[in-house]
Amino acid sequence: MASGKEIRTKIKSVQNTRKITKAMEMVAASKMRKAQDRMRAARPYAEKIRRLAAHLSQANVTDYRHPFLIHKEQIKRVGIILVTTDKGLCGGLNTNVQRVALNALKSWEGAGVSEIRACCIGNKGLGFMQRLGVGAVSHVVQLGDRPALEKLIGPVKILLDAFQQGELDAVFVAYTRFINTMKQEPMLEQLLPLTGDKLGTPETSWDYLYEPDPQVVIDEMLVRYVEALVYQAVAENMASEQSARMVAMKAASDNAKSVIGELQLVYNKTRQAAITKELNEIVGGAAAV
Repeated sequence: MASGKEIRTKIKSVQNTRKITKAMEMVAASKMRKAQDRMRAARPYAEKIRRLAAHLSQANVTDYRHPFLIHKEQIKRVGIILVTTDKGLCGGLNTNVQRVALNALKSWEGAGVSEIRACCIGNKGLGFMQRLGVGAVSHVVQLGDRPALEKLIGPVKILLDAFQQGELDAVFVAYTRFINTMKQEPMLEQLLPLTGDKLGTPETSWDYLYEPDPQVVIDEMLVRYVEALVYQAVAENMASEQSARMVAMKAASDNAKSVIGELQLVYNKTRQAAITKELNEIVGGAAAV
C-alpha cells in the first residue's frame, strides 16, 4: 500500500488537473454561446441564397449552363474539403468526421476514382490527410474563434477552379453539423455539381431581368452560393467544437472529482491503519513493562 505522503501528492495532482479542466469547461461554455449565435445568424443568409440559386437554376434564360450545374456520368477525379478543428480536447469530434472522410475515400477508390485532391480547413484534418498520403492542394489553419470568409475563399477556390476547368468531376465537403449541445453529427455532402437536393425545387417559377447579362450574374451568384455553403459548414463545425469541448471537459472534471474521492478514502484507510499500528505498539510496550 502506498504511503500517506504519496497519496497526498496524487490527490494534489488530480486537484490541480481538475482546476484546469474546470476552467477550460467554463471558457468553452462562453465560446460555445458566441459560436452558436454566429452560426444561427448565418443560417438565414444561407437559406436565402439557397432559394435564390434554386430560382436561378430553374429560370428560363439563355442556353448558357454554368459548370457548377453540369453533372458528369462517370466520376473519376474527386475533391474533398475536410473541415476539422485546430485544437484537440474536444472528445471524438475530429475522429468521427475523419472516419466519415476515410470511408468516403475507400468507397471512391473502390469505385475506380483515379485522383483525389483535398482542401483541409483545420490543423487536425491536415495532419490526417498527410498521414493517409492524400495530396492536400490547399489548407488553412489557425482560424481562431471567428471564421473569416476572406481566409476561406483562397484555399477553397483552388478546388472550385479545378472543377470549373474540368480537372475534377465532383467536390464534397466533410464537416460536423451542430444539432444541440449534446449532439453533433458528422456530415459528408456533395458540394459540386450542385444537386437538386441541395438547391431544392422552387414552388413558383421566377423570371429575372439580368444586368449586364445572364452569364455574368449566374457565374457570380453560384460562386457566392458555394462560398456561403463552405462558410456555413465552418460555422457549424466551430459551434460543434466548443460544445464537444465543454462536454469533454465537464466529463473530465467529474472523473477527477471521483478519483479525488477514491484517493481520499484510501488515504484515510492508510492513515487509520498507521494510527492503529502505533497504538498497538504502545500498548504492547506498556504490557511488556
